[in-house]
Order: sequence, then structure tokens, then C-alpha cells
Amino acid sequence: MRAPISVIIPTLNAADALPLCLAALGEGLQAGLIRELVVSDGGSSDATIKIAEAAGGVVVKGPASRGEQLQRGADAAQGEWLFFLHADTVLSEGWSGPVSHSLTKPGGYHAQLRFDATGFAPRFVAAWANFRSRRFGLPYGDQGLLIDRETYDGVGGFRAMPLMEDVEMARALRGKLAELPIQAVTSAKKYQNQGWIKRGSRNLITLARHLSGTDSETLAQAYRR
Repeated sequence: MRAPISVIIPTLNAADALPLCLAALGEGLQAGLIRELVVSDGGSSDATIKIAEAAGGVVVKGPASRGEQLQRGADAAQGEWLFFLHADTVLSEGWSGPVSHSLTKPGGYHAQLRFDATGFAPRFVAAWANFRSRRFGLPYGDQGLLIDRETYDGVGGFRAMPLMEDVEMARALRGKLAELPIQAVTSAKKYQNQGWIKRGSRNLITLARHLSGTDSETLAQAYRR
């Protein structure tokens, strides 16, 4: 019997972060959960693809757009379950147990967010993200998303959009999402570089604009600036 999970990771010049992300997946291989690794690359110019191939991953290539990359990765995957992870996210030790248990019930699952930094700011931002996920059913992509293939196809998969693709998937899965008792430990680098308040405020404004109907291309251009 084949392992059930295809892990899908969208990448763009992720050579620095990807090894730690992949190392944490070893637990799932040992537990017989992971069938394959699919790395959906958006045009990396660093060692990302070499790292993915050295790990035995299937690499699919195309334009750098998060939604399209996730979509291409899912199209290439063969598992009964799809586990979407960001390259700078490391699953906490012991994740395979709760994930294995969740496979008995189709639907969508996300992890609890934690940053790889200490102090009040990272704890507060992570706490808000986890509250938002539980109260409003809006986890972001850096919390990971585990979803069975039938449910994924039933909601039409990820939309081909450069930003907020995770929010749209969460909205499509409303009522079918549950939190896993595991942590997705995510890089705090962008927050540390831009400032926790500034970065957090930008994220909230971007979410509000998206929910009010601003198109994703406009949001992506503003977000990059």
C-alpha cells in the first residue's frame, strides 16, 4: 500500500531555508506517511532545484506566482492527501502522529503558527494568527495545509493568483478546516527586516483590501513595494 501524502512546496530562491524544511519531513518518511515530495519552482537562480532533486523530489517549473505554483504542484502530485508547506516552515517534532490520526477523516487541516524567534512580538503575532484561524477559519499558507485530494478537487483547487491564494482556499474550505495539535515553525526574517508592527500592519491591510474586493495583481504590486 502506497504512502498517502504528497508534500508540495512552492519555491523561489529558497536554498537557505529549504534544507531545514525537508529535514523535518524525515519523520513522515519513517512513519510511512509521505509518498512523494513535489517542489513547484518559480524560476530559482540559486541551489533550490539541486537541493530538491538531491532529496528525491519531483521538480515542476513555471512562472513565479504562489497560487499557480501550488496548483501546478497539486496537478503533479499522486497522493491521496496533499500537504502544502512553505519552504521556510519547519514542522515541529512529533507532527507525524497527529497527521496520521487526521487521515481517518477527510477535510482540511492546518498547524499552529510559531516563529523561529523569541520575545513578545513574535509571540503576539503568532497568537493573533492562531486566533484568526480558529475564530474566522482563515489560516495563512505558512501554517501549512493538509487536505485530501477529493476535497481539494471539490473546491476547485488553488486559484491562479499571486497573493491571497491561501485566504481564498481557506474561504472555499469554510466549515471543513480543523487545527492540528502541531506547530509550523516559520521564519521571522521578513518581520525582523521590516519591523514587526510594520509587517503585521501591512498584512492586515492587505487582507482587508482583499476581502473588500481589490484584485490580487494590485495587491501583489503594493505588497512587493
